Amino acid sequence: MTDQAQGYSPNPSPGLEPQLVPAVTHDAVVVVPGIMGSELYDTSRNEVIWGLANSRWLTRAWLTRSGLDSLRLTPDELAGEHGRVRARRLLETAAWSPFFKGFEPYHKLLNTIESTVAHHSAILTFPYDWRLPVSAHARTLAAAARDHLTRWRSHPAQIAARAHAVDDREARLVFIAHSMGGLVTYAALNLGGDHDLTDDTRGVMTLGTPFQGSVVAANILNTLQGAPLPLPHNRLATAAATMPGVHDLLPRFLCLEDGPTVRTLTPADVADLGGDKELFAASQNFFGDLYRQPLPHHRPIAGIGQETVQSLQLHAGVVHASEYCFREDSNGELKRDKHGRPLRYPVKGDGTVHRVSASPVRRAMPIHAQHGALASGKQALRTVADFLLEDDHLGPDQADDGLGLNVPDYVHPHTKWDIAITGTDDATGIECTISAVDSDYTRSARVHADGDDRLRATLTVPDTGLYRVTVRSDHSHTLTQLVFAGPDGTEYLDE
Repeated sequence: MTDQAQGYSPNPSPGLEPQLVPAVTHDAVVVVPGIMGSELYDTSRNEVIWGLANSRWLTRAWLTRSGLDSLRLTPDELAGEHGRVRARRLLETAAWSPFFKGFEPYHKLLNTIESTVAHHSAILTFPYDWRLPVSAHARTLAAAARDHLTRWRSHPAQIAARAHAVDDREARLVFIAHSMGGLVTYAALNLGGDHDLTDDTRGVMTLGTPFQGSVVAANILNTLQGAPLPLPHNRLATAAATMPGVHDLLPRFLCLEDGPTVRTLTPADVADLGGDKELFAASQNFFGDLYRQPLPHHRPIAGIGQETVQSLQLHAGVVHASEYCFREDSNGELKRDKHGRPLRYPVKGDGTVHRVSASPVRRAMPIHAQHGALASGKQALRTVADFLLEDDHLGPDQADDGLGLNVPDYVHPHTKWDIAITGTDDATGIECTISAVDSDYTRSARVHADGDDRLRATLTVPDTGLYRVTVRSDHSHTLTQLVFAGPDGTEYLDE
């Protein structure tokens, strides 16, 4: 018998039907970008020195003699005087750097967050000078987050949204941090001087944060001592050697193959490979203090399935990086085979940060994405939105099998070059395109099997500039990677 037959009506008072409650959070959100994810402005020269991502600016920055001079830290800045360079906003357009490859802007992330908060005033972005040590931003971010939460709690939109919350609690903070931004957030919560900030934080989501560093940082600092590389790589190495922020990204896990054993880097090793041993020693001390307390209410996101350097050998000052890592057992002993040789584990990662480093705990939510695109891909954006709307931590979803994308970070116009799509040898339903970031140029590329569970495509570009490779599939998430095209050789261009 139906409800209507029994005398019940699904809507006894049609004019008084309750309204649907919008799916929004009444919490305050703080967005912290990654390394090179903030636009930097030189106050002494009244000009932007990082963040204008167009072909003309990128060419001048990476291929002229003085293009990156303003990014190098001066002696005064190394001594603690940090007024010359100001971080004005999050990256507005796509940018590129050797080794780190491409950096996508944060528009999609901010749009996703804005759709899940009660009002756009609930969002605080925290640009910072990523050249400086992580420690330099701890108190600044802590104070900014406290001020933001205080203002938001008195906002009419927060008060209205709070009435719909399950437990009618006060608004709290949610941090969404990409790459180095996760380290900055960690420092703010544990060493920022606001002892109540942790209690006022509902959750922290990190996207590809190198909690134990990355071998990529060692490759950057070693460029001037290793095999000859294109001019942009040398330009970055010269500037990075002065940056405490880059030294904060050096690996702090078992990564250096040294004869029959594997060990962590020492300040002497860092000096040998081209870095600054004092900057690295200071970084070691800082992280030793920082990691005494866990990151509160943490949901780590780890990029997976992408070929990622994870260990290195150091011969005569030259780094030889490898795509495998090492593990210890529960007693802290290095895992070895029956012959006593260290076991090698190819765990991959996001192309910059290998999976083990992307989480200080064993549990992490996996996403198939390159490092620079972790905060802009559809899967990551859905994960962020779900995290913001949680009243309780329900635990991470599991990632489906997916593809990997391996793209050169520097190519030459009119010269053929290859990309590799890993994780399958079946080209059915897979499309590959390359598009210019600042023009209408777009071309498709034929994908073909290359054996060993991978596909290959050959591409060319018509001119100097920044391009985006996109791989779409019927059975995996869309992958993107930026690549910069410039002239061959190591000669500087005219200013």
